Amino acid sequence: MEQIKRTEKQKCWKEACFSDMQEEQELHEECGVFGMYDLDGGNVAGTIYYGLFSLQHRGQESCGIAVSRTDGPKRNSDVCKGMGLVNEVFQAERLEKMNGDIGVGHVRYSTAGASVAENTQPLVLNYIKGTLSLAHNGNLVNALDLRTELELGGAIFQTTIDSEVIAYLIAKERLHTGTVEQAVKNAMQRIRGAYSLVVASPRKLIGARDPEGFRPLCIGKRDHAYILASETCALDTIGAEFVRDVEPGEIVTITPEGLFSDKSMVKGSASRCIFEYIYFARPDSYIDGICVHHSRMTAGRILAQTHPVDADIVVGVPESGNAAAMGYAVESGIPYGTAFVKNSYVGRTFIKPKQSARESSVRIKLNVLREVVAGKRVIMVDDSIVRGTTSARIVKMLKDAGAAEVHVRISSPPFKYPCYFGTDVPSSEELPAYSHSVEEIREMIGADSLGYLDMNRLHELLDGDTGYCHACFSGEYPVQPPKEDIRGER
Repeated sequence: MEQIKRTEKQKCWKEACFSDMQEEQELHEECGVFGMYDLDGGNVAGTIYYGLFSLQHRGQESCGIAVSRTDGPKRNSDVCKGMGLVNEVFQAERLEKMNGDIGVGHVRYSTAGASVAENTQPLVLNYIKGTLSLAHNGNLVNALDLRTELELGGAIFQTTIDSEVIAYLIAKERLHTGTVEQAVKNAMQRIRGAYSLVVASPRKLIGARDPEGFRPLCIGKRDHAYILASETCALDTIGAEFVRDVEPGEIVTITPEGLFSDKSMVKGSASRCIFEYIYFARPDSYIDGICVHHSRMTAGRILAQTHPVDADIVVGVPESGNAAAMGYAVESGIPYGTAFVKNSYVGRTFIKPKQSARESSVRIKLNVLREVVAGKRVIMVDDSIVRGTTSARIVKMLKDAGAAEVHVRISSPPFKYPCYFGTDVPSSEELPAYSHSVEEIREMIGADSLGYLDMNRLHELLDGDTGYCHACFSGEYPVQPPKEDIRGER
């Protein structure tokens, strides 16, 4: 009887995969932050724009820039933000009018809080000490408790995002401290979870990273300007020199006197998000000294060692699957090929097909090169299987294009548990790997074989460093998760 129920469940799941109404499910990026302080007094809005453009992959729902002049009054901020991509929200005329030598920028995908204009960042607070502009990447696990406490104290919230909780805490602490960086530190002692922060006060730019180091943050310098950014690719885009990464638990403060560091909250160990290396970050970025492209090549090599198969060609699912596919090809000796053409102009904001339409969003994003795969045994390398819907559609596309066999290799272990630290991994009940075997998932997606990255070899992606978070695979959370899932709408 149990086997019958399991078979019926698999059948229903597979039918849902190919339903015209089924929305494509894949991992979403969290957010990207960028900050700049030009000590020579030059305008920074244009540079922040290009920095955000290079971080667009981290969030495609909304974006914003807030700038101010450090030689002006303490409340002189100029803010521009809205729903959509960077090149949709910011117009040249508007950027030219934004006059400020210090500022922060943000690109967003909602992991907590609805996808509405009110929740766009940076958040800008005007309070007794002046203006506070904040951009946040990550997710707090105690945001609800802190929000309730602040509301009982009279705080009025304008958004539903946990970033506003952080902003209020900093503003509140600033009333009782001598410096804004001390206020940031006091706030950090109360919040739990993942956060990389860029904060602009009337006279200082501050960067902070949570003690676990879940989310990346680095420091750059161009002439007499300092930059804080989620990834080093943003520094490359604007011609800035990479200085170093902000350490987990570190607070850096930039003033006209230079850069100052507070490492009193650095604990020595870390739990960096392994998926920054597998999927989220751009391949040309370096995170905590490790090349993202190298990590993905390593994952592919491991897959070739642990899940070999006779085939004619190795292909990657763009973009993050490409480097892993190259690693697999190099290690196995099987030729690497390009099987997919990607529509580079499709973001998260494209119009979903109506119920009556037969186009799927996968086909809008990707198309198969028939001449490359027809009659061939194909190894298809991708970064993950979340609900499996997208994988099933891509396997079907390859077979419809004439592939004789499709062997799927995944450059991460099976997803079994939700993430509470800024990655859009759903609840366990929605993850096939939580309740199904690898063989059952293989059947669900229609592949001829399926192999995942071995959990025991994950550390090789970080050159042997074991300071990473693998909770979405193991259920072992480095920070105690909330008792209820409060991650907000998706």
